[in-house]
Amino acid sequence: MSIKRYKADSDTTIVNAYQPDMVTRGTGANMGLADVLETFSIYGRQASGSSELSRILIKFPISDITTDRTNSVIPASGSVSFYLRMFNAKTSKTVPVEYKLIVSAISQSWQEGIGLDLEQYKDITKGNTGANWMSASNTTAWPRPGGNFLTGASDIVLSQSFPTGLEDLEIDVSDLVEKWIAGTLGDYGMGVFLSSAYEAYTGSGAPQGSNLGGATVSYYTKRFFARGTQYFFKRPVIEARWDDSRRDNRGDFYYSSSLAPAADNLNTIYLYNYVRGRLRDIPRIGTGSILVSLYSGSSDNSVPSGSKLSLHDATSYVTGGWVSTGIYSASIAITAAATPLETLYDVWYSGSVQYSTGAIAPKTLRGGIAVAAPTHYLNITNLKDKYRHNEVARFNLFIRNKYWDPTVYTVANTAVPTKTIQSASYTVYRVLDSYNAIPYGTGADLHTVLSYDVSGNYFDCDMSLLQPGYAYAFKFSFYDPELQSWVEQSETFKFRVEDYEY
Repeated sequence: MSIKRYKADSDTTIVNAYQPDMVTRGTGANMGLADVLETFSIYGRQASGSSELSRILIKFPISDITTDRTNSVIPASGSVSFYLRMFNAKTSKTVPVEYKLIVSAISQSWQEGIGLDLEQYKDITKGNTGANWMSASNTTAWPRPGGNFLTGASDIVLSQSFPTGLEDLEIDVSDLVEKWIAGTLGDYGMGVFLSSAYEAYTGSGAPQGSNLGGATVSYYTKRFFARGTQYFFKRPVIEARWDDSRRDNRGDFYYSSSLAPAADNLNTIYLYNYVRGRLRDIPRIGTGSILVSLYSGSSDNSVPSGSKLSLHDATSYVTGGWVSTGIYSASIAITAAATPLETLYDVWYSGSVQYSTGAIAPKTLRGGIAVAAPTHYLNITNLKDKYRHNEVARFNLFIRNKYWDPTVYTVANTAVPTKTIQSASYTVYRVLDSYNAIPYGTGADLHTVLSYDVSGNYFDCDMSLLQPGYAYAFKFSFYDPELQSWVEQSETFKFRVEDYEY
């Protein structure tokens, strides 16, 4: 599970646009309960040189993110990225093209309010709770009309371009979120609005300040779904993404070879310390180092025996380390003897205390005489028909070459081994309308990449990311290093998410 979504807990739109009478501005209006958010700029509608603006205020539960980090639900700073995601709301109104939106921190607290009217701006706060163009709350005015945003040279100011105007907003806001978590920046949320070059030109003396470099054309209107929308997947979120995959080479361990570069001759193996069904740190090791040595087998090849084997660098051990609670790893390489051992035994120890012994069936690299063109068959071996909405489920994949051609002897005497895919990713779509509920995360964050161990590939999926009451399906892509491309596999695996009340 390497995706976590935090839904907005407050949002509203503030405007100084004219009401239908084109005389009174809606500067006192609040739209805190509207199901959409809106930003725009109108130039010269009421009179030559007049300007009308709309800006979005939005806030997220940073305390929940902080708690999740404390509880190790999300990784430490530097190992996780946070993205602001807001989703385009279709409208019958005009939509601007070729513009840029700014995202910056708000410098003071504000109130969401209970207004609804985005058309005539008639839901005036009149001293009741709710932010508007003039005031952050029913007790505090903005220092300057239009909101108080941190947009100075030393502040974090983010932007995204909208070539067609219909795009969703997705911006990496990690620096802002980390400052909020650390307490070095006031947690008052973010403003989303047109950059100064696209907001309307205003001369000196304007209440919201001059914008001498502003636009003399209109950009009307960009709408996003608000947190109150009925559409589950369209609510604005901060999405945490990180790569929590484990690449355990125990089932895909190769002897060192001159055919491979040094990095590819290293095999990473893991120790999983389960105590009464739960992963626990080894008391005397804790989060420290642990040593690993390799041994050959006894006469019946059932247990390690003899002296430690010499590794690729002529040493007899490597130093492993702590990965997460109860999990340790070490990277090791060894060159095959003239007659390669069929089984290696890895012994994990510290001082004179041995903690665990495992077995490895090493392979030998061999050059090929044809270009590889892999085609695979795959299956989720533990897929269920239904899952609870609050469940985190683990899925195990069985993969083999599609045109595997065993002999009669192989079929009768050998369990079919699973093939480990070094780079595999999953996506989830809703069956009803093919909506991409969890897109492939094959970019910089690799947040949908599959893990693997001696049993093959696997991954965890947090079902709370999916709206209950619908059927969904998994699909998979494998990275082909020859094509330098991700290749989507043909199989789909359907399941349903339910929200049981009893």
